[in-house]
This record gives sequence, C-alpha cells and structure tokens, in this order.
Amino acid sequence: MVVRVHLRQCFTIRQAGIPQRFKESDMSDLHEGGCQCGALRYSFQAPLRDIAHCHCSICRRSTGGILVTWITVPLAAFTWLRGEPARFASSPSCERYFCTTCGAHLALFTTLSPGSLDVTIATLDHPEQAAADRHIWTQSRLPWLQVDPELPHEYQEQID
Repeated sequence: MVVRVHLRQCFTIRQAGIPQRFKESDMSDLHEGGCQCGALRYSFQAPLRDIAHCHCSICRRSTGGILVTWITVPLAAFTWLRGEPARFASSPSCERYFCTTCGAHLALFTTLSPGSLDVTIATLDHPEQAAADRHIWTQSRLPWLQVDPELPHEYQEQID
C-alpha cells in the first residue's frame, strides 16, 4: 500500500512539474537516464553521491547481475520524463521499477527510507561520472568477486 502511494507521489511530482529549466549553476546536479529501448526516461537533480555497490541476493536475482550500483536521491528530486514503469515488490519493504519492453531495472523504492529513491547507475546517460563510495550487503557478496576492494564495506546497509 505504501509503495503504491509512493508511485503516485512520483507521478504527482512529474505532473506538478519539477521545473525543467534550471539555473546554470545547478546544471552539474541535473542527471538523466533511461532504459535500453528508450521507452522510459527519468531525471533527477541531486549531486552524484551516496553511491553504493549492492551485493544482496535480491538485487542479483532481480537484475541478473553480479551486483547493482545504486545512487540514492531525494524522492522529490526525481521525475519520470517518459513512460510508466512496471513495478515488482521484491520484498515486503521494496518495490522495483523496470521497463516492460526491454526489462531494464531502473529504480527501487523502500519504505525503510520513504523520502528517497534508489536509481541504478548503469541506466544514467553518463554512468562514468558516478563512482561508488562503498559496498553494501557484503554478507551476500559472491566469494569470487572483488570490486573496488579499497572502498568501505557494510555487512548490511546502514540506513540513516
């Protein structure tokens, strides 16, 4: 129920019109992305920080990847520009958004952090600008995987 309210909030934010024109000084914080086929497009205005490599088994199963790199952004800073994503409740507290045409996994909302949205770094137009700052859920890390070993590791995710 809470997750459906969240989706309505996302579309309400879009319909209310987060300003599409930003001051030049804000442009470095304006980021866009989308799915492989182009059916879904999104934007958010937030700095590229709070970026984590997630090693949890749910992320691996839902994306088919060996890990997922996420950026956490304020919910109010995010808007869907084109299309309406499909949703999948991957756990009692999480709902994932994906494209029904190409299957790309774009975002995740969790009731554990209702003021934010996690966005997959790989779907950004410029993912090379968004380096991870830590690993989360390393208790589930695949034992043969070594990615950025110098970054801090969190056994579970620490939600502030």
